[in-house]
Amino acid sequence: MTEPFALAATSWDQREIDAMQAVIDSGMFTMGEKVKAFEQAFAAHFGMDHAIMTNSGSSANLVSTAALSFRKQGPALAPGDEVIVPAISWTTTYTPLQQYGLKTRFVDVELDTLNVDMAKLVDAITPKTKMIMAVSILGNPAALGQMRDLADARGLIFMEDNCESLDAEIAGRKTGTFGDISTASFFFSHHISTMEGGMIMTNDRELAHLCRALRAHGWTRDLPDDNELVTRGDDDLFEAYRFILPGYNVRPLEFSGAVGLVQLDKLPEMTAQRRRNWDLFKSLFEGDERFIIQREKEGRSSAFSFTVILNPSMDLDRKRIFDALTENRIGFRIITGGCYPRHAVIRHFDHSCHDDLPNANIAHDRGFFVGNHPLDLTDQIHRLREVLDRAAG
Repeated sequence: MTEPFALAATSWDQREIDAMQAVIDSGMFTMGEKVKAFEQAFAAHFGMDHAIMTNSGSSANLVSTAALSFRKQGPALAPGDEVIVPAISWTTTYTPLQQYGLKTRFVDVELDTLNVDMAKLVDAITPKTKMIMAVSILGNPAALGQMRDLADARGLIFMEDNCESLDAEIAGRKTGTFGDISTASFFFSHHISTMEGGMIMTNDRELAHLCRALRAHGWTRDLPDDNELVTRGDDDLFEAYRFILPGYNVRPLEFSGAVGLVQLDKLPEMTAQRRRNWDLFKSLFEGDERFIIQREKEGRSSAFSFTVILNPSMDLDRKRIFDALTENRIGFRIITGGCYPRHAVIRHFDHSCHDDLPNANIAHDRGFFVGNHPLDLTDQIHRLREVLDRAAG
């Protein structure tokens, strides 16, 4: 029987197992020195001042949105403010905005990059717009430099959800370093995996301290003495349980910090292998008018996956193609979360759409992705080409 071409595969080896065993031997399982060391290493790797680890990328988005709502030393979000978002992303790009009373304004994507259409983004800004949410879809850098300049020119907050695109870059600068605040995810299928986990990065000291308080109950225990939020008193007992914000408990485990240190060390080679797979995929599919594949426009993709949109100008039988993938044990799924306003959850949102979102709808109806892994997938990619060639013939 043909071996499955799964959506995701482990990137762990004995080093991660040994790191976890060391945590078990230490007897310290909750957030501690390993998480702190991973935060410091992660910030240094990406050239940022602050990194705050959470238990998931989704929690990183939630805490970042909360921090932007409570800040005092810069533009802050308030209920009713409008946030420009791409029509395609994962649900937890959007849900923290809804939970903080913000209005989402959806903008269409480019069909070949799957990232937001910059001309439409500019046109979508209204007097109520307070923030631009940038998402680089499935490893492919969005126009982050242009969005950064636009946000600065208009006095807007700029946040990056970089959960799908760790280690992508634009002219040598890594995605996740353009925003006032940015997030990363370390889920099983992502560029590095700590089982579950996420990270917030910022160069803004106040935002960093807000995130640290919000991550753990809204208390001050994890803040440095010279923090931007409070002046510490002399009563150590009270200071250890001093609550200043309506926070959460989204702390990571020490296991995840320990594994993160190993995975971060492996990241450059894992990205290089993903890119080698991506180059082979492109060489086999570029120029075939039946399939629209993702195009690198702004910079170098970190190649999260292989996206395919069945060209709407051709009479391709989607069911036949999907059946062929299934029969040949090739895993596939909708592109990220599809066109988000198409989901029933949208009834809970205060939202508007810049237009009818034609490209996002095409991607929703006729698009899919197949997983990329930090392993040599030469045989699997050739098999994908053969299966699609036959099914779309």
